[in-house]
Amino acid sequence: MNTGAYTPGGPDPRRVVQILTERSAGAPWRGSGYRVSDGAVLTAAHVVSDAASVRLRFVTEDGGTAELPGEPVWTDTGIDVAVLRIVDGTGLPGGPSVPPVRFARITAPVACEALGFPRFRLRRDPAATERAGSRYRDTHHARGSATPLSYLRAGLLEITVDGPGHDPDHSPWEGMSGAAVWSDGCVIGVVSEHPEGDGPGRLAASRVERWYPLPEDRRDALHGLIGLPAGADALTALPTAAEADAPEPDDPPEVRAAAARLVRDLDQQWRKEQEQRKVHHPFPLNVRFRCTPARDLFDHWENIREDPSATTAAPLPLDGGVTQIAAVHASVPSGRLVVLGEAGSGKSVLTLRFVLDRLATRKPGAPVPVLFGLGSWDPSTVSLRDWMSGQLVRDHPFLATPDGHGGTLAGALVDARRILPVLDGLDELAEGLRPRALGVLRGTTLPLLLTSRPDEYRAAVEGTGVLGKAAVVELCPLTVDDYGSYLRRAAGPPAGGDPDKHGWKPVLDKLREEPPAPGAAHLGAVLTTPLMVSLARAVYSDTPGRNPAELLDTARFKGPAALRAHLLAAFLPAVYDRAPDDRAAETGRRWKPERARKWLGHLAADLHARGTRDLAWWEVGLTVSRATRMRVIGFLAALAFGLTTGIGNLPVDLVATAYGPGFASARGLLVGLLHGAVVGLVFGMVYGRLARGTPVTPSHLRIRLFGGGREWSAPFGRRFLLGVAFGVPTGLALVLADRCVVAPLGFDDGLDGGPLGAVLLPLQLGLGAGLVLGVMTRVEVPLATDTAVSAADLLHTNRRNVVVHMLVWLLVFGIPGGFAAGLSQGPVRGVLAGLVFGLEGAFGGGLGYGLSFTAWGQWVALARIWLPLTGRAPWALIAFLDDARRRGVLRRAGAVYQFRHASLQDHLAHDFREQHPSRAPVPEPPATGQAS
Repeated sequence: MNTGAYTPGGPDPRRVVQILTERSAGAPWRGSGYRVSDGAVLTAAHVVSDAASVRLRFVTEDGGTAELPGEPVWTDTGIDVAVLRIVDGTGLPGGPSVPPVRFARITAPVACEALGFPRFRLRRDPAATERAGSRYRDTHHARGSATPLSYLRAGLLEITVDGPGHDPDHSPWEGMSGAAVWSDGCVIGVVSEHPEGDGPGRLAASRVERWYPLPEDRRDALHGLIGLPAGADALTALPTAAEADAPEPDDPPEVRAAAARLVRDLDQQWRKEQEQRKVHHPFPLNVRFRCTPARDLFDHWENIREDPSATTAAPLPLDGGVTQIAAVHASVPSGRLVVLGEAGSGKSVLTLRFVLDRLATRKPGAPVPVLFGLGSWDPSTVSLRDWMSGQLVRDHPFLATPDGHGGTLAGALVDARRILPVLDGLDELAEGLRPRALGVLRGTTLPLLLTSRPDEYRAAVEGTGVLGKAAVVELCPLTVDDYGSYLRRAAGPPAGGDPDKHGWKPVLDKLREEPPAPGAAHLGAVLTTPLMVSLARAVYSDTPGRNPAELLDTARFKGPAALRAHLLAAFLPAVYDRAPDDRAAETGRRWKPERARKWLGHLAADLHARGTRDLAWWEVGLTVSRATRMRVIGFLAALAFGLTTGIGNLPVDLVATAYGPGFASARGLLVGLLHGAVVGLVFGMVYGRLARGTPVTPSHLRIRLFGGGREWSAPFGRRFLLGVAFGVPTGLALVLADRCVVAPLGFDDGLDGGPLGAVLLPLQLGLGAGLVLGVMTRVEVPLATDTAVSAADLLHTNRRNVVVHMLVWLLVFGIPGGFAAGLSQGPVRGVLAGLVFGLEGAFGGGLGYGLSFTAWGQWVALARIWLPLTGRAPWALIAFLDDARRRGVLRRAGAVYQFRHASLQDHLAHDFREQHPSRAPVPEPPATGQAS
């Protein structure tokens, strides 16, 4: 069988039909078909010729069948196409409403697929006795290729597939007739026959574009029944223009390798995220979209179709469901599509499906779909190209590798147009930045998918104009038929297996039978979005003992707003009353709901104060006042250096002087306090100065002590001078503390070296600090291409870097100091002095540097110490965040976390500010020119 790429969003198995035709004369017919609209099934005309009765057999999701009556309402033997009406649609597996089907014509060979009931799938039912009905036909998913240049005179498509074994009495494909043939999410034909002379691996299909020579009234009837576009020019052309015109990739090898690695990373990341969000459990919600009727929100169809010669152009067929979003985007010649939807309407689900489907069908050299949260972009200060490159490096550190032309692999991918940006949340930008961002996008021809809330998008368009060449679709509200089975089946079977005892049954019956009733009207208005349906599922379907009938209580819930607030408030207790998975049980970590709510509320308020949706570990605690942060980091640096110095002075004074333990202990305490205070003050002030600028971000470098390919780089000189400029003043401050405080108090041990020592110590500290920082440029290399992108992995990498930094400080200060002491005072005192100097350098310089200059140090000081001490975060914060992700409270987007929806973040932040007004994070005033 042809193993080319097949587009997800092709045939929906719940809509595939086996057609059983009893004829007026002769043996019955068996065929296949597809439910193309709410009440119509598309099949081949010869399947229902001379029909006395027609039965439509659907396969249910539990492997059973649902058989319904049907009747032909439109047939044409010339093109061998028929449309059947579903006489009674009660109990349809796909629900009473289904997304429309999109039709296409092919202009070159394409991959294709069809799902039907051929004879060679005839099976014996092991549970049945030897009687009529003991045999059944199972489905066959035929996948292969279609070519437009065969069977031209017959008006058919040649479908090449792996053929079944030879049957001398019957065609093994008998019963496959009428199956819809799909390519790239569109129907391109209907299986018509098996030309036996062409072998078992060939099928012929009635091609869609050959249906248009029909008389106008017949064609109009077909349009009304199955949604066939009114004119052949409105059919999607496959392969798409972008695919057909795409040149063979001529990127440098490193760019091709980076793109391939990025595809693997993204596919793995988003598939895990899809499973974690239970997007397809027990099955996908029927999120539908349609071309927006607001004509002032999108460009001329001639521009969208990229047809410079056209004076008018027909609209593109853009209506569809979540499984068709990739195909709809591919059908837009410009490759620019905007998706509008209210809060919680399914934009995140749609973008996730789009990314996964595009990754599954991506061809070498094609752009890689990457999801970007627009809320972190400031278009007034950062170009789109630089922002995208920065986000790629943040989430995929290996892309920070130099590309050999003065840039990074991330920038090379963006410049080569090997990134297809999926820009999520224009509405998440500050109001004043939205028109500017849309203006930047208007200035590009970059294919993209953009999402926004409708009102915010309209306001941006009014400020800057429509997005050039972009089509616009809007998400449709969910109906009870869209989510009824989803909620019922997520809860599992009722006690005793009696469907009438299912907790959701009276609620769903009320919503269907009495929608205007107050309780049903309120709940129906709430459950129009996937967010609220998923919350209802978590609170009532996934939690034993909860009765969803309480949602209809109008005395308790006065309207939709009260119901939404209830579901948001009940969500955390519901998910924290149970373990998320076996891993949580193994680790033994369980958090009480009230504590989890408080901690998550603080994190949500922290994000709200900083105006972002991205929960990055290196930014946790940044809303703590800068003065407090300076004191915390200064204190920790002072503690590390002071303890090391104070304890280290004890053996030095006991071995190198005639003083006793009492003097050594008192001097060690005094020197530890003074030196710690000096170093703490220096590092606290340095951090305070750095904190005024851009927040420190994680290093995307790792330490490699061995291996070739490194050269002394330009940063060595700058790093060396930085170390000297930092070390010399610190050394002078320590000399002044010793000479002006320690000596006058009578604790001079005679080891300060006199005037020469007062000169040498600052030089030693300056040269040593400069050498350390310079050496680090020699051993730092970009993260390896197999480095993971999770928050925990990036955190561990940065922690290892700081540990290596401390070891380098120990060696640089310990070896020269020990050698000098050994020459003058003997080897024993030399080893002892070297150890003391080294430890002081490691904990004073190395750890102090890590606390003040690195994201890991800031994380330790604030998220691992200060926030837990003040009760605003758990001690094991990363474990808590991972647990919240497994419970569905958070989701992961690259190297950062996000709340599963902005509404949940806003709700938690609001509650936290109301309950803990004195502890609510407060943002610092924005810098000049920054949008607020």
